[in-house]
Amino acid sequence: MSQTTNHILLVKPHRFYLNSETAVNNYFQQEGNLGDNADELSQIEFNGFVSTLEAHCVNVIVDQSPLENSPDAIFPNNWISTHEDGSIVLYPMYAKNRRMERRNEVLERLKKEFDLASVNSLVHWEERGLFLEGTGSLILDRKNRLAYASLSERTNSDVLKDFSAKTHYKVVSFEAFQNVDQERLPIYHTNVLMAVGSKFAVVCLSSIDNGQERKRVVESLEKTKKTIVDISEDQMAHFCGNILEVKSQNNDNLIVMSTQAYDHFSQEQRDILSEFGKIVHSSISTIETLGGGGVRCMMAEIFLPRKN
Repeated sequence: MSQTTNHILLVKPHRFYLNSETAVNNYFQQEGNLGDNADELSQIEFNGFVSTLEAHCVNVIVDQSPLENSPDAIFPNNWISTHEDGSIVLYPMYAKNRRMERRNEVLERLKKEFDLASVNSLVHWEERGLFLEGTGSLILDRKNRLAYASLSERTNSDVLKDFSAKTHYKVVSFEAFQNVDQERLPIYHTNVLMAVGSKFAVVCLSSIDNGQERKRVVESLEKTKKTIVDISEDQMAHFCGNILEVKSQNNDNLIVMSTQAYDHFSQEQRDILSEFGKIVHSSISTIETLGGGGVRCMMAEIFLPRKN
C-alpha cells in the first residue's frame, strides 16, 4: 500500500470568488483587498501551480469546471478520494452550492486512463444534514489504514463510522479548535492542522485542546514511526498544515506546500521535512485568502490502477 502517488487531479474553476456558504464555518476565509482582480489573480496562481507540479515531473490532470456558481470546485479533494483497489469514495458536502461539484464527467475522464472497480457513496448522509468532506475531513495514513479526523460540522462521527465500515480504515478522531474573536471554535477541516506523509507528520498539537485526545494522536503517530513536526496555531493559520507528499515520475519524494506556508515554517522545520523529500512551493495567496484552503485542498490524489 503506497502513501503517495504521482498522479494528481486539479480542477480549474469557471470563476473564483469567496463562497459565502462555506465562510460561515471556515474561519480561514477572508475578504481581502483583491477587488475585481480576484478571479484573474486566482487563474494566474492556478496555472502557476500546475506549471510547478509539471516542472517537478508530477502527472497532472486538469479538469475545467463548467460551474459558474461554485468557486470551491478548485478544491476537488473534498468530494472524491481514490484508492489502489480501484475504488472511489464520494462524500457528502456541507455547502449546497458545492454538491454540484460531484460531476460524472470527471469520473468518465478518469475511466479513460484508470481502472475503476467500484464506487462507495456516502452522499446520502446529506439528506440528514451530516457531512464528511473527503481528504479535507480525513487525513489518510494509507499504509497503516488509519484515518485521522477532527470533528466539526463538516466531519461527522456517524459518517466516519460509515466510511470506516466501507473502507476498513480505523478512525482516530478528536476535536481541534482555533481562536476566532476570542472564542475557541472548531476547525472546519482536519487538513489545515495536519498532514501525514510516508515517514513524517505535520500537526498543530496545540489546537487539540483535550489532553487525552492529543496524547492519543501523538501515540498513534509514534506507533506508526512518523517523525512529528509540531506547528504553532499561527503557522497553522498560514497553511503550514495544508501540505502533501507526492511522487514524481522519477519516484522522487516531493513535499508540496504554498509559498506562504514555506515562509512560515522555521528553518529547522524545513530542514526536517527536507529529509523526507524535496520541498516544492507555489504562491496561491489569492486562493488561500478567499477560499480558505491551500495546495493540499487543490490536489485530489489518484491512486487508481492504470489501464494496461
